[in-house]
Amino acid sequence: MKIEGKKLIWSEYQKDIPEDHYFYVRSCIRQNFFPASEKTFLDIVRNRLSLDFFETEHHTTCGGIAYHSDAIPQETLMTIVARQFALMTESGYSNYAASCITSFGIYNEILETWKESPEIETKVREMLWKACRREFKIPLHLSHASDIIYKLRDKIAEIGVNRLINIKTGEPLRVVEHIGCHYSKMFPSKGVGGAEYPVVLSGMVESWGGEIIDCPERRHCCGFGFRQYLIQSNRGYSLANTHKKFESMEPYKPDMIITNCPGCPYFLDRWQYVIKETQGKTYGENSQGIPVFTYEEVAGLILGYDPWDLGLQMHQTDVEPLLDKMGISYSSSDKYKLK
Repeated sequence: MKIEGKKLIWSEYQKDIPEDHYFYVRSCIRQNFFPASEKTFLDIVRNRLSLDFFETEHHTTCGGIAYHSDAIPQETLMTIVARQFALMTESGYSNYAASCITSFGIYNEILETWKESPEIETKVREMLWKACRREFKIPLHLSHASDIIYKLRDKIAEIGVNRLINIKTGEPLRVVEHIGCHYSKMFPSKGVGGAEYPVVLSGMVESWGGEIIDCPERRHCCGFGFRQYLIQSNRGYSLANTHKKFESMEPYKPDMIITNCPGCPYFLDRWQYVIKETQGKTYGENSQGIPVFTYEEVAGLILGYDPWDLGLQMHQTDVEPLLDKMGISYSSSDKYKLK
């Protein structure tokens, strides 16, 4: 392929990511799985980088889990999301930042549907007005929170106190980046780099000194998939997906995994325990697991946050091997100390 053609194709997978003035919406399940990640994100952008990120106590779930589980119809989902957009409009913002990958995919699905079928948008506006007397403007920019950390990655590196470097060998840490399926597989142009070559996480890792491992199943689903796990009889399928990913990455000896989805770090973390207990198999060094992190947790480590303030004690796969490689000090006795 001619270089001009490559540049044209790549240009289609770039997106405009404002770094400031956002209406920020949390994820319903992330607050249960890794509760400190969103708190860390807001502390980084507000207090470390002095940016304007607003959130409201009136925000609710986007309805995504219910929608993908066939519990509510699409028009109900759209009305819930329309209310979220109304809260953004009422707060005086036009840039919308979503913490959840599922929400991000749903917002894009709804906006694309309204673009193709404006009569559906009109109907949703009428239903929203009847339900709660609210009106909304469509976001000028829709970003996932990982887009924003990607945009700010070099600034974070500049003020960071740690690097993704093994202090014992001086070599970059070997990192597997796992992209949530709903980030760019549904609408490739909405993610930086598209579905096959997204750079939103690899860009962070490389800016912070690490090395990305290009393992064969790098884009394979983590195994959550809603129906794979929510229906108990399907959970073997969920586990099989995760097992396939670990078998793929094992020969490359990764030091860590970084993710940008609520469910992915949960399943990549927890299923390692299940595989160890049922098969006696571990995938990290010295019969240990491979630590799994959210991108906010990794940014927090780079910036020198205390590991337990980042909520790393919530991980079932121990994170201490990675902390030791990075030379990050921590108190083992503080790991499970309550506030």
